[in-house]
Amino acid sequence: MYTTLISADQLKALHVSAAPLMVFDCSFDLMDTAKGEAQYREAHIPGAVYAHLDHALSDHGTPDADGKRRPHADAASGGRHPLPSRQKFAVWLSSVGFANEMQAVVYDRNNSSYCGRLWWMLKWVGHPAVAVLDGGLQAWQAAGGEVTAREEPSHFQSNFQLGEPLVKLATTADVQQALGSPAQVIVDARAAPRYRGEVEPLDPVAGHIPGALNRPYTENIGADGRFMPPQQLRAEFEAVLAGRDPARVVHHCGSGVTAVPNLLAMEVAGLGASTLYAGSWSEWCSDPGRPVERG
Repeated sequence: MYTTLISADQLKALHVSAAPLMVFDCSFDLMDTAKGEAQYREAHIPGAVYAHLDHALSDHGTPDADGKRRPHADAASGGRHPLPSRQKFAVWLSSVGFANEMQAVVYDRNNSSYCGRLWWMLKWVGHPAVAVLDGGLQAWQAAGGEVTAREEPSHFQSNFQLGEPLVKLATTADVQQALGSPAQVIVDARAAPRYRGEVEPLDPVAGHIPGALNRPYTENIGADGRFMPPQQLRAEFEAVLAGRDPARVVHHCGSGVTAVPNLLAMEVAGLGASTLYAGSWSEWCSDPGRPVERG
């Protein structure tokens, strides 16, 4: 069972072994939301299923009378990429033929910026056997892995069974209630200028949650597109935390997607499990009554 990272060679071996396996391509582009699926159709790992961030991994609801989309009442978070309910996500997994006995491997071609969302969501519905392809599609191709532009056949519908969550999800109320308490260590995964409130390209308010520490998620990835070695990740996160308890960390970003590479990196570093605030800055700043810090 692979539960954090998997190498291209290890994935090749899984294919050869004929172990129950499903590979997911999560490539995406926030500025061009159709680009990831187009890239998937041009080249993907044979057999891979495309997981669209907006359609499969978020709950944007249906348009109302004024044309705006609002998450369904059972959405598990707010923000720009609201989490669907666990039940709705399980229905999607069943629709693509994913079954509980399968090993899941997730990848993208974006330095693991988006595939971590599916990695975390599978843990959230109780599925431990999910790993991120270290280095993404580029590492797969560099290792001689085949890619294809073929249209993949549909899978028979499965009956994915929900299990107890294997990861922790924090709501806005949770974060606000513990604000300023040593019981909570907030880590913001956005780039430093956004964290400091100098720029804000996506959300209506600039700044960060008071007391949050900054660890840009991009710092987990080396020049080769792979995660940094565990010992380096550990040293860097310990420097950011400065003696604070890793078990109390709550990760967030702009919309709960790119916070996950920080969460995954802490697990790879041997710092244990931490919590995701999926609503993230986009949900936090949607209420002008919530405090904002800059600098």
